[in-house]
Amino acid sequence: MGGTANTKSSSKTKRAIRDAEATKQQILDAAEVEFAKLGLFGARTEAIANSAKVAPRMIYYYFQSKEGLYQAVLQRPATQFQQILEQLNLEQLPAPEALRIFLQTIIAYEISHRYRGMLLFQEANQNQGKYFQLTSWQEPIGYITQILEKGMQEGVFCKLDPYMTTLTIAGVCVFYANAYENLKHLTPDVELLSSEMIEQYTQAAVNLVLKGVLSQ
Repeated sequence: MGGTANTKSSSKTKRAIRDAEATKQQILDAAEVEFAKLGLFGARTEAIANSAKVAPRMIYYYFQSKEGLYQAVLQRPATQFQQILEQLNLEQLPAPEALRIFLQTIIAYEISHRYRGMLLFQEANQNQGKYFQLTSWQEPIGYITQILEKGMQEGVFCKLDPYMTTLTIAGVCVFYANAYENLKHLTPDVELLSSEMIEQYTQAAVNLVLKGVLSQ
């Protein structure tokens, strides 16, 4: 009997944890859209709660304040991208192959999460990076620099400023997704988010970057 009771209690605990995590993700998803559109100061917790289909008090239960929620929203993509990169084991690959996979991965990620580019723009515009500096974004961004430095040490990449080249590559990777709402009007007959066009852009970006860094 004791074993059965313990099993039921354990199942309830696990279900409660899953439910809590699901609720937090619903709030984060809704908040990401709201903050991307309006920034920290324009967003309203009531609107976020309504979109997430939760009571407003749940935001404060899980995140303590609107600022706490905002910080969690900013941190989430950095954490996710860091986890993705760790699974790729890029340090085990030759530098050109590691850079190619990185480019393909970050472009696909940005296109799948287009609100995150707008979110970071709002943070720069409204807060001048006040909350961004508290995130761990430097870690995934640093992966590009590490790949470039490895390639230069191996002699397969030409001598470049690693940090400035990192920023240039990051711009190439995120522009297509972040500027979509404007770009779509330049080519109204072309669906830029179709799998075919995404593949074309990705290949163009890979070719441009690799030809720019490879030693002649």
